[in-house]
Amino acid sequence: MSPRPYQLGKRQMQIDESRRRVLDAARDLLAEASTYTAFTVDAVAKQAGVARATVYYQFGSKTGLLEALCDDLAESGQMGELRYAFANPDPYAALTSFVTAFARFWAADRLVMRRLRALAALDPDVQAVIAARDNRRHQGLSVLIDRLTDSRPSLEADEAVRVLHTLTSFETFDSLAGPDRDPTKAVPIVLQLTEAVLRQARES
Repeated sequence: MSPRPYQLGKRQMQIDESRRRVLDAARDLLAEASTYTAFTVDAVAKQAGVARATVYYQFGSKTGLLEALCDDLAESGQMGELRYAFANPDPYAALTSFVTAFARFWAADRLVMRRLRALAALDPDVQAVIAARDNRRHQGLSVLIDRLTDSRPSLEADEAVRVLHTLTSFETFDSLAGPDRDPTKAVPIVLQLTEAVLRQARES
């Protein structure tokens, strides 16, 4: 006899709750850790109050946990709204939406973002996850710049993408915001710099 629906539902709720505890524990550990070596699967499991095997069951690997953590941060930062940038027929408005969306993302949990990206310099697993997501941002900018040039990307356009990739990075927003301001407050400055980059690309 197959399990009753309510039993399956209860089991799924337990799985979802366990997953949420692990993700919250990962964020808390990154925010609280005094050393980057403290971020391990064992440490996350201990912080969440679950067995190490539970973390692997839920996420498959440390990389899977990191991917899920980045997805969780993206949800907190409303990155789902990024699709509106690519749907906007006005390429300049689309680029503005793109910049604004990433500002919200970087502001979702600034301390955890900072720790993750610093940890990427020391931990190959973290570096691979962060690099893949940075590459997606680079690809998105390439699409938007293509729309702005209305032609095959030139050397100048490629250079513009590289510069805009730097301007839309966490490190740029974190630095421009300073220690006390929300990173989204840096959006006007980034947009001004973006316009300067595009103007230079057009004039080259």
